[in-house]
Parts: sequence; C-alpha cells; structure tokens
Amino acid sequence: MAPVLQLKNLSIEYERRPILSGVSLTLQKGELVYLIGRTGSGKTSLLRTIYGDLRPKSGEVHVGDLRVDMLKQKDLPFLRRRLGIVFQDFQLLPYRTVFENVALTLEVTGWRDRRQIRERVLETLMRVGLAGRKDAYPHEISGGEQQRTCIARALVGAPILLLADEPTGNLDPEVGTQILALFHQIARWGTAVVLATHNLRHLQDRPAPAYLCRDGNLALYTSSAVA
Repeated sequence: MAPVLQLKNLSIEYERRPILSGVSLTLQKGELVYLIGRTGSGKTSLLRTIYGDLRPKSGEVHVGDLRVDMLKQKDLPFLRRRLGIVFQDFQLLPYRTVFENVALTLEVTGWRDRRQIRERVLETLMRVGLAGRKDAYPHEISGGEQQRTCIARALVGAPILLLADEPTGNLDPEVGTQILALFHQIARWGTAVVLATHNLRHLQDRPAPAYLCRDGNLALYTSSAVA
C-alpha cells in the first residue's frame, strides 16, 4: 500500500533563513504521529510545506499520489481535497452556523447536490459529537465545540491526511484531552494524522510516535532528546 504521506530529504527555508533540513518521514493510512518542538523550531513551516503553502528549498513531498513540491498554484485545490487542516485559532465564519461552516468545505470543492451535502455534513457532525449543535453560530458554542466544528470541517471531504497545528492550544486541559482523544479516534477510522503540539503531556495521555523539531533537524523523539 502506498504511503499517505512521504517526505524525502526535505529542506525548508523561510525568508532565506534555514528552518529544517534532511527531513524524511513516511506515514501510512490510520497512523497518528506527533510533531513536537519549541515555538519557532519549524513545526508550522513543515505543516505549511505539506499542504502546499510553503515551497521547500529541496526534497520531495508526496501526499497520496500527488507530488506536492511540484504542484503549480492552480493545482493546489486537488491537494486540498486529499487533506484536511485544523488550526489553533478555529477560523470559523462567524455568520454561518456550525452546519454551514462544515458544508462550505464541500461546496468549494465542487459538491452541488444539496441532499448529498446535507447527508455528509450531518454524518460528520455526528461522528465528532456535534449533531445537536448544527444550527448554532460560533459565538453560541464553547471553545471545545468550535474546535470540533473545525475538525468536522477538515474531515467532511473524507481526506486521507489530517494536519493539526496546536489544536488544543486555546483550550482548557480537560477539553484539550477530549479533543486529543478525538484525533486518535479519527486515526482509528483510517485517516492519517500529523498533530503538532508543544504539550508533551499529550504523549503521556495518548501515546503515539513523536518527531522532534530541534536545531534544524527532525528526529524520532525519545525522552532524553529534550533533556
């Protein structure tokens, strides 16, 4: 089976400043890995490179059968149909309901059948525990519910890969633990997940392989690596 994500000898610069070099990583269907490291260590830059927002200096990025680092700007929508992105700051549209925020993902990727859109959105909201909040607006729901809405928005198109950038950073610890459990459930459903976090407690609460960004490198994390 072909990997969901494959990074080959990747080097990343931002404004001519080296960020990461020699990065290689392979992720299969249903696998979840943590991406850890201090602020500014390159976690977000690596995620941006995977979803095509930052072109690497060298190396290869493959998502499914797409060679991301070779894609032209006009072809990025094809990539965005294969992956979902969850941000720390939610980025929900304030004047759309939970249902409408999630449905928008399908609408902008070419779905036209309103019945099919409704069925897919309702199914996804049920999976993330939000079926009863579909008609609420973002200001009417809690931070945890807003993040679940973001996760539903990322999942509704049935991506093969989910990227999450500090998804629990704005949540209190109890709610963050619930959101973390949801990402692990998503992996069990078959979607590969890369979860960037600075919270090492997540690795204790929900163990999974972790990769550490430090000193311009990416390496498999061990407890002694950040000592």
